[in-house]
Amino acid sequence: MGYATKIKKINEKQLIKIPVEELKINRALPFDVYIRDSGIDKKIFNKATILSNSFLEVLKEKGISHVYVEESDLDTYKSRALPESVLDSPVAFKNYSFFKENFYQIDRNLLIPGVEVEFSIYQLKDFNFKKIVEASPEKPSMIYGDTIPEEGDILIEKKDLPLFREYLEFLSKRVEEKELIIKESAKVLINELLNEPRSGEKIKKAGEVVANIIETILDEPDSIYSLLSLKGYDYYTYTHSVNVGVLSTGLGIQIGLDRDALFKLGMGAILHDLGKSQIPHEILNKQGKLNDTEYNIIKQHVLFGYELLENQKEFPKESLTAVLQHHEKLSGRGYPFGLKEEEIKLFGRITAIADCYDALTTRRPYKPPLTPYFALSIIVKEKGDYNPELLKTFIKMLGKIK
Repeated sequence: MGYATKIKKINEKQLIKIPVEELKINRALPFDVYIRDSGIDKKIFNKATILSNSFLEVLKEKGISHVYVEESDLDTYKSRALPESVLDSPVAFKNYSFFKENFYQIDRNLLIPGVEVEFSIYQLKDFNFKKIVEASPEKPSMIYGDTIPEEGDILIEKKDLPLFREYLEFLSKRVEEKELIIKESAKVLINELLNEPRSGEKIKKAGEVVANIIETILDEPDSIYSLLSLKGYDYYTYTHSVNVGVLSTGLGIQIGLDRDALFKLGMGAILHDLGKSQIPHEILNKQGKLNDTEYNIIKQHVLFGYELLENQKEFPKESLTAVLQHHEKLSGRGYPFGLKEEEIKLFGRITAIADCYDALTTRRPYKPPLTPYFALSIIVKEKGDYNPELLKTFIKMLGKIK
């Protein structure tokens, strides 16, 4: 197939229109990918995204047959041999998933040049784990300006989480990292709760985290961007949970909820996926599409979460709505009960938008992350599923995200 000759300019870059089918599967993009929407060119996938069949499916579902890419990189992209990928081997992917369970993702911005760490640091890129810092309490290592790579996820071993928690406490004295520390502390706590989902003490600590998030956003609305993990990280339930908690709280603030309601909303949103602690890892981390039985098991996480939290005295009863209804849709096409319209309460409506948005913008092995623009455009086009006024406010709140 030949390439069309229509050339366009975006930010002074020459772009060329190509059929979606000519994008390569299991290969990292050497360029950004754009679509045209109402005469305006919008980025839908970032450079270095590894494409999968689901990439094409998402575009085809939306009636998109062509995309725009940088012409200068096309020849190299077309001629380069396909690299081997763990996606091609069920055994290799299973080993990758098992290995990943032993690691914990951290924000690279907390690894500050001139500060020593007592835990080893790894990079996860293109399904490969690479140790980039060797450190221990007996032999700490200094972080330098070029120590931490800009690409991939930055990980530590889960066994080193106590050392990382001490590191966060040390950094808490530095005011400039306040939002990052609140976010990372929240992630650590949610990770612990997923391992001990019936811990009343940790649920109480979750309340302290939610209160900190509320105060931080109320004091400085733009702090919401620092509290979020936005740069196409792999999917981790603890990171997703914190993002949904922050997004839901931010939306609650935008529509004028009082502090008590904000706290109850935030508690439900940040613990909305606690029930996933009861789902087998082999289903959560399955290679490829879930079959009907597996999908039905996944859907049970909503009810599992409700059962884990309904009798917790540290968890407000009103917060259960966010846990139980975050997959319900106004159209009745959601689960677990297929609720419609007014049957879905405000906390459920808010958390559903936040959950869907963060899921779409998060990378999965078989599903590249959507850009914020493309994710929001998909949510908006799902007519009847989400409250239009809440969605309008949500989009406005995220207006500064590129």
